[in-house]
Amino acid sequence: MAFVIIGGDAAGMSAASRAKRNDPSLTVMVLEATQDVSYSACGMPYNIADPIRAMDDLVVRHAEVFREKQGIDLKLGHRVEKIDRGRKQVQGQIAGGREFEVEYDKLLIATGANAPKLYIPGRDLPGVRVIKSLDDGRAIKAYLADRKVRSVLIVGMGYIGLEMAEAFHARGIQVEMSKPRPGLLSWMPEEMSQVVMDELISKGIVLHFGVRLTAIEETAGGLRVIMDKGELLVDMALMGVGIEPNSGIAAEAGLELGPSRAIAVDRTLRASDPDIYAAGDCADAFHVVTGQRVWVPLGLRANRGGYAVGDNVTGRHVELPGIVGSAVFKALDLEVARTGLSLQQAHEAGFNAVENYIQSASRAHAHPGSQTVHVNLVGDKNTGRLLGASMVGKEGVAHRIDSVAVALHAAMTVEEFSQCDFAYAPPFTPVWDPLLTAANQLLKKM
Repeated sequence: MAFVIIGGDAAGMSAASRAKRNDPSLTVMVLEATQDVSYSACGMPYNIADPIRAMDDLVVRHAEVFREKQGIDLKLGHRVEKIDRGRKQVQGQIAGGREFEVEYDKLLIATGANAPKLYIPGRDLPGVRVIKSLDDGRAIKAYLADRKVRSVLIVGMGYIGLEMAEAFHARGIQVEMSKPRPGLLSWMPEEMSQVVMDELISKGIVLHFGVRLTAIEETAGGLRVIMDKGELLVDMALMGVGIEPNSGIAAEAGLELGPSRAIAVDRTLRASDPDIYAAGDCADAFHVVTGQRVWVPLGLRANRGGYAVGDNVTGRHVELPGIVGSAVFKALDLEVARTGLSLQQAHEAGFNAVENYIQSASRAHAHPGSQTVHVNLVGDKNTGRLLGASMVGKEGVAHRIDSVAVALHAAMTVEEFSQCDFAYAPPFTPVWDPLLTAANQLLKKM
């Protein structure tokens, strides 16, 4: 059997490795458009913050290892442009223009996501960048090394925008950020969003809300950024306006699409064609809390999905229950985390939802170094079920959020969660952990 994989990062290489481990006689071919496979894309902002560190440090496993030690036929510089489902064939171009055709018995689409630029004049100027691939990271580091970049505009204030703000700030670059809508991190309560905003402003980062870019021009003094409410002059611009599923070839092949035009898959990661699977940022998933299809690109899901596909194509039936959308990122000195549903998402999903917001301490009373932890919990009044959480703080946030994620997977009520036996020691937590305090307070509203 020929198992062909389009895409050689987290989901693709996880599937290739798992399938080959399960069945060494299986023919496994990976077609990767770039020259990079198996790298930590999430580590790029932190790598960019360090001018000395090589971007290739983020490569987890080199192509030669997959070829020589695992027997995977890994082809770099092979861009797939079409899937012919009738002939069970993929077609594309090799770097340089030569065309190729490959036949498959089972196919995995693991094409990830794209980082689009705004469609405005000047979007392709050398100083206007995105960050998605390892080549993007290399290009940004090279640009910073070759030019005296003193100021940068980050267009967008999502996860990647905030992480890149920290990276540029660490290199002594003046950072300005813009977005067309008001407010920061709209999925969390305003009080918590303000904490993050205050942290950014305290570090000298300038925030522009409610502005839209109309053009970017190159001048002798740098990039002239023209907005509907004024202009800026900066040395560099980073487009961080979000990502979108790279599902074009799937759509052209007639496969069903789900939310945000991600490839619709069942719990075995099978697409609407029985011989085609999809995994990673190009595919959708089921939300554990709502049961609905969602598109939430997550690194763990990509790796786990790849493993599941590798098992399923080799005859080991595996189904994935779904996700709760757990995420954490750093915003300068703050940890910001979320899991499950926000209040608005809970209402949209049909829950009779309520929320609460508390402030607590990261360590026991009077223990040195304690920091404020901000906690928001969401629950359903009708069933008492815990629906989601968000947290902000300088310590004790990144791993606490996992407790809520486990509770969501177990469909626990707020009351059940409030009775969990959490570990206690003064250097790590108060005797009443912030999550337990938040749960007890939310119970009063249920």
